[in-house]
Amino acid sequence: MPRLEMTLTEEKDLENSKQITEYKLAKEIFSLSRDILLDPRSRRMKEFTQHGSTTVFEHCVAVAKYSLLLSRFFEKVFRIKFDRRSLVRGALLHDYFLYDWHDPDPKNRIHGFTHPGTAWRNACRDFEINSLEADIIRRHMFPLTPIPPTHRESIVVCLADKWCAVCETFKIDVSSQVIDRVNTGIARAEEHEHGLALPVPVVENI
Repeated sequence: MPRLEMTLTEEKDLENSKQITEYKLAKEIFSLSRDILLDPRSRRMKEFTQHGSTTVFEHCVAVAKYSLLLSRFFEKVFRIKFDRRSLVRGALLHDYFLYDWHDPDPKNRIHGFTHPGTAWRNACRDFEINSLEADIIRRHMFPLTPIPPTHRESIVVCLADKWCAVCETFKIDVSSQVIDRVNTGIARAEEHEHGLALPVPVVENI
């Protein structure tokens, strides 16, 4: 009969393979959006809860991760090309609304319908975003927002957002390694900026 159980070595190899993948994803997210991640304004998303115990910042990093994974799948299977820079940056800012939507404020009752517009206006105010990134932010809640995404990158972020929301609501950990590595990259970059660490390439050491 075929052997169904993995040896300890095989389990370790599988875990190491997963870590390498998470490392590469974190490195790509950091390199494509370094200016956003190192801007203190984007870190305000850590102050607000999104789903369950997940912060808005953690949710956005998770969405960026799964957006990259989906884009790679479509590129490999269907040979569809993606603008990965805009994909990641739009994913990181798609919930840049900067308020606690769990507050029992009457206006928060329609948060699902209105927060894409708020996030888009905040992103335009604080960062330089292109039209593709704007579409990603404004359309990610389709079908709650009636106008559907008009770019493949926007569709991918919309799908990744739904998947991450379900996992976070049911406390399924699918992104903690990437989130930890991105946060480590931010901390090291800030240490280097303030002369607290040796001048090593930050992205290479996430």
